[in-house]
Amino acid sequence: MPEHISLIIIDDHPMFREGVVATLRSEPSIEVIAQGATAEEAIALCGAFNPDVLLLDIGIVGDGLSAARHIAGAHPSVRVVMLTASDNEEHVSSALDAGVKGYILKGIDGSELIHTVLAIRRGETYVTPGLAARILSVMRQRAVAASHDDIASLTPREDEILALVAEGRTNKEIARNLGISEKTVKHYMTNIMEKLQVRN
Repeated sequence: MPEHISLIIIDDHPMFREGVVATLRSEPSIEVIAQGATAEEAIALCGAFNPDVLLLDIGIVGDGLSAARHIAGAHPSVRVVMLTASDNEEHVSSALDAGVKGYILKGIDGSELIHTVLAIRRGETYVTPGLAARILSVMRQRAVAASHDDIASLTPREDEILALVAEGRTNKEIARNLGISEKTVKHYMTNIMEKLQVRN
């Protein structure tokens, strides 16, 4: 029996919202328990229902990013996911720093959205691969530029792993691709994040 996932969606475009709801309802394990259109509604609904997953547009009235930060702090069990049209790197970085567990662009297809929601509920973090690649590239450039300030440059193996992460590969896929254990990949990822001075 699949795990039951309670979900709230907040988006200020009713037709888009209804389309997402219809898509998610095709997955038996996902139950859409509430909908809203503003940051205020997002905060209130999460307080009332404490869902497993919150899908939130960054551009809603009242600021989706502020709502995400508040909810991540007040309701840490809620896995906040940005479902938005904004592909701004600063928005992505700010969202991840605010405690968001996923950043998905609205061009995603229905089956991929469902797969991503299920993965995020299992504890994974997800950023649309194209965005992830751009963000990682910026981080890498910053690390190289600041290397004289005690940020060690990445080893060839770390570069190789970072490139696979940028393609959207999971730790398990990276391990299989490189012929190493998943535990070893996690060790490399810890080193990479320390060197690039990032938390996730």
